[in-house]
Amino acid sequence: MNMSRQHHYSVKIAWKSETGTVDYKSYHRDHTISVTNKPIIEASSDPSFRGNPTKYNPEELFVASIANCHMLWYLHLCAINNIVVIKYEDSVRGIMAEQADGSGRFTEVVLYPIVTVLSKEMINKAESLHKEANKFCFIANSLNFAVTHQPKTIVKENNV
Repeated sequence: MNMSRQHHYSVKIAWKSETGTVDYKSYHRDHTISVTNKPIIEASSDPSFRGNPTKYNPEELFVASIANCHMLWYLHLCAINNIVVIKYEDSVRGIMAEQADGSGRFTEVVLYPIVTVLSKEMINKAESLHKEANKFCFIANSLNFAVTHQPKTIVKENNV
């Protein structure tokens, strides 16, 4: 019997303006994203769409959620496969294609994780686990495009 569990997520988005949406250029895009008992995220739209460049935009948060989910699954898989990771960094790149009518969609996200492991014997298995993590990542499984990985695995230096 295949048992599936559902997980529910509640997020609050809040925006307001004294002048309102009189026209496309008249309103600001700044808003907040909040979840009960967590810090508020100050957000806006991408600067290309008249947003505030000092605040997170939905596209950045989308790309970050892919990388975040991958990392958490990857660390889990390393732990159960006796791969000791002591550092994980990723510089993720996403491409969104905008259409003439203003609509758009992401067409590509590439992860560039740099993983530091305890010993050189762990490198091959550590690198292979990225593909496995991608199979389990809830976010990657929800996308209509593939997430690719270009990992680099290094060994901890003795003095680090």
